[in-house]
Amino acid sequence: MEKNYVTQTEGSYRLTGSRVSLDSVVYDFLSGLSPESIAENFDTLTLEQVYGAITYYLAHRADVDAHLQRNRTKFEALRLEARAAHPLLYQKLEERQEVPS
Repeated sequence: MEKNYVTQTEGSYRLTGSRVSLDSVVYDFLSGLSPESIAENFDTLTLEQVYGAITYYLAHRADVDAHLQRNRTKFEALRLEARAAHPLLYQKLEERQEVPS
């Protein structure tokens, strides 16, 4: 009996039956967290779902890695757009970070 642990819809991957993105689980996995730790981070997921998500990732690594890279590229473009649209805000934030506590 085959179970589907990951569903792809509208350009995103979600763990089936949840709102948790596969991206979130994969980033934790790539950061070295154990499946048990990942399950603890997402109280709506079972350990079985986490293992299923990791298995899906490993079986579809090229596609999921390409998806993650596209999302990083989109995020970087949005970040640059926000900086260009609100230069004074970012200048104040940077000045605030430079002040020693």
